[in-house]
Amino acid sequence: MIAVVGGYGVGMTMRVDRAPAPGETVTGGVLSVGPGGKGSNQAIGIARLGRESALFTGIGDDAAGRDGEDLWASERVVSAAVMTAAATMTGFIIVEETSGENSISIAPGALAALTVADIEGFRDTIREADLLVVSLEIPWAVARRALQLAREGGTRTLLNPAPAIPLHSDDWALIDVITPNSTEAAILTGDGYGDGSPMALALRIAEHGCDVVLTLGSEGAIVVTGGEVTRIHPLPVSRVVDTTGAGDAFTAALAVALVENQPLAGAARFAAAAGAHAVTIPEVVPSLPRRSDIIALLDTAQLGTKEPA
Repeated sequence: MIAVVGGYGVGMTMRVDRAPAPGETVTGGVLSVGPGGKGSNQAIGIARLGRESALFTGIGDDAAGRDGEDLWASERVVSAAVMTAAATMTGFIIVEETSGENSISIAPGALAALTVADIEGFRDTIREADLLVVSLEIPWAVARRALQLAREGGTRTLLNPAPAIPLHSDDWALIDVITPNSTEAAILTGDGYGDGSPMALALRIAEHGCDVVLTLGSEGAIVVTGGEVTRIHPLPVSRVVDTTGAGDAFTAALAVALVENQPLAGAARFAAAAGAHAVTIPEVVPSLPRRSDIIALLDTAQLGTKEPA
């Protein structure tokens, strides 16, 4: 079983020819509303790949929260959602039709109301899990306590540091695998939005003692483990439609491959195929792949190549 600690909310997606510049109004968009949140997406992605998943998150006492509970039941995700007085998280997403790239703004609502005391109710699930996956749409104190509970129980941990925050030196000991993108890696290393190369950023993060899978979107990924660096090549897709769910598809598939005892580089290749599938389908939950989708893409993929550290 894989335990997931992270966000759930409603995504309001506007598809436009191009994103507006500051102060500009762009018309002609198409609106869709659907479930989202990294924790929820990752838990559903894990379940679709055939592994049991359990989700800890926060919801409001509102229609969106009830919709979430119905969604998890239909996707066979075990839910431990904490209901708060705040509204269920809502994200506003703008997707450019021409590139498929997206920008997101979030009102955290119920997620911000989660407390360290709340996560204690998920203690047994974390300790019984084969892997804990944590993302950061929830307060860091709650996420950190989840990682502590995993460490105390001997459960392996995977941190998806999104949105990224600088970590203190003693936080790193709680993380076995970390999966930033380049922007998140720059924040983790204290470079802000600096111009360090992805390889340099990945190696700097690995100095903290955890394994690193640095995702590069259409350029693949960099894996650093045991002092060895592997470049994961991108997988070809016919057309990029929407990149919104790709990171969550990647994380879910990586988690599944790890509990199935794949080495980290092999797990990252499996995850890259999941992310590649996701960008070809609009909206997040519909884009999360089944195992057959990933296998079909891997049949056409190049293997990763080792590079000197």
